[in-house]
Amino acid sequence: MAVIEGFRVRNFRALSDVTLGKLSGQSLAEPLTPFTVVIGKNGAGKSSLFDAFGFVSDCLATDVETACDMKGRGGIERLRSKGVDGPIGFEIYYREAPQERPITYELSIDIDKSGRPFVATEALKQRRKGQKHGQPFPFLRLNHGKGLVWAGEEALEIEGGEDNTRAQVELTDSRQLGVATLGTLKEHPRIKRFRDFLKGWYLSYFYPDAARSLPTAGPQRHLNVHGDNIGNVVQFMEREHKDKFKSILARIAGKIPGIAKIDTEVTADKRVLLRFNDGAFSDPFFAQQMSDGTLKIFAYLLLLEDPEPPPFICIEEPENGLYHKLLETLAQEFREHATGKKNAPQIFVTTHQPYFVDALSPKEVWILEKGVDGFSTIRRVSEIDIVKNLVDEGLPLGGLWYSNYLDAR
Repeated sequence: MAVIEGFRVRNFRALSDVTLGKLSGQSLAEPLTPFTVVIGKNGAGKSSLFDAFGFVSDCLATDVETACDMKGRGGIERLRSKGVDGPIGFEIYYREAPQERPITYELSIDIDKSGRPFVATEALKQRRKGQKHGQPFPFLRLNHGKGLVWAGEEALEIEGGEDNTRAQVELTDSRQLGVATLGTLKEHPRIKRFRDFLKGWYLSYFYPDAARSLPTAGPQRHLNVHGDNIGNVVQFMEREHKDKFKSILARIAGKIPGIAKIDTEVTADKRVLLRFNDGAFSDPFFAQQMSDGTLKIFAYLLLLEDPEPPPFICIEEPENGLYHKLLETLAQEFREHATGKKNAPQIFVTTHQPYFVDALSPKEVWILEKGVDGFSTIRRVSEIDIVKNLVDEGLPLGGLWYSNYLDAR
């Protein structure tokens, strides 16, 4: 499964220029871990970083103008960093598999003369086959919707000489991503795989009241971002993975305090009810009667147990509504699912809860801090020598954060 090794954001709210992990040309930088957590004080930029991933995903699903306006973003003028005239920019450095050549995706979004956002530049780059080092070359390069694309699995830009794999392209809508259009064409398999990878990102906007809704009965393969189809997913798992799902539900129930069994019931009007049995009563409780924390941790664990998980899962502040002693267990579950299987998802979390951070290693954690200029900076906690040494001595990382050892000095 594809994995992001580095991510850069420029001119997006408080993120004037922030890089996590390794980008092209940074041979000494360490890539992102399969389970990555960003911490920081309120207002440091954690929500902006979470939304940067969501914004790129929304640009593909809709277009850049719609993405600027949806989810309360308020348009490109509110998204672009204050006092900045340049475009909003993103860079994703990823591999489709551990031994594959890395690919870089670059995207910049600017404002046209009428004040509307458009795709200023877009590129996909890769090193030539057999190259382990050196400059990557484009196989997609667009400027204002016009440019070049190279067909096939191996073709890249060639300096000088004839190139039969190269074609001129011009998009009819400058607000659409080039990968959204070209990724549907059979002659561009690499663009298609990147498009599918980006399309598969899961950003959680789960809220418990959505999980308490009564959806129409009907099995659904995957949990949606709000969690209002949680009963339908349980139905699907019961139908398609019956024996395995019994053990999955039993395992999930064992991790939620006081829950002995979880199943579904379809009503006479074909609505699906999610049922929780706590073992103390013969009649189960329905999701509508369960606490926010119980529904939330069940949704996260159900997401992790998906037989075909998303390649990239992004969750903002999973600790909200959860008992503090569950947080270390939840962090361990995230890590186990991010590292324990061949097709494991990459998991990215933002948090401000030290109990959650206690379960983490310094290499997995990044700290966002607001600078005196109002813009955010970020650094990997493993780069703070005193913290790394104290963790090696057995002190919990969350406790060190609470004691201000992670603050800028």
